[in-house]
Amino acid sequence: MDNCGADRQLRSLQSSSFLNGNKKLFPCEVCGRCFAADVLERHEPICKKLFNKKRKPFNSLKQRLQGTDIPTVSKPPQTKAQPMKKSNWRQQHEDFINAIRSAKQCTLAIREGRPLPPPSPPTINPDYIQCPYCMRRFNEMAAQRHINFCKDQSSRRVFDPAQTAAKLASRAQVNTFPSGFHCVALAVLKLTL
Repeated sequence: MDNCGADRQLRSLQSSSFLNGNKKLFPCEVCGRCFAADVLERHEPICKKLFNKKRKPFNSLKQRLQGTDIPTVSKPPQTKAQPMKKSNWRQQHEDFINAIRSAKQCTLAIREGRPLPPPSPPTINPDYIQCPYCMRRFNEMAAQRHINFCKDQSSRRVFDPAQTAAKLASRAQVNTFPSGFHCVALAVLKLTL
């Protein structure tokens, strides 16, 4: 019993009717469990065969659907991870700093009663894709969904080019600060000063 140190294994073997007090136990080379010599001869080849096989993960969905009329749906193969895009954090940081500066200038002009400084032109995010129908910009995933939707909408109704140009001009006036900062940034700065 000197090779088998696990108390649990020892207790289970001692409590079984198989063990006579005078039989010596030997450990299996593969799994380490202890057996009598004659049992060990039968156990080792089976144990080696089992440990050499890699078990497939159990698919409970397949078993649950067995015998039903529900067809199994195979998952599409996973695509390889797309390479990471280059980050434009520096441009975003500069836009944010410029928005803060222009908001401070507006706040100062309001306090002193001067006319407001002219708004800075809105910056265009190079990562966004422009919709050819409505000229709005979206990230890749949203652009894929939106462009299909906008294409359907434009086929249903005819757009007046002058009206579309007027809408774009009004959007440019609303976007007075870069990166979409509006009067909210101005109000926040008033509260902090």
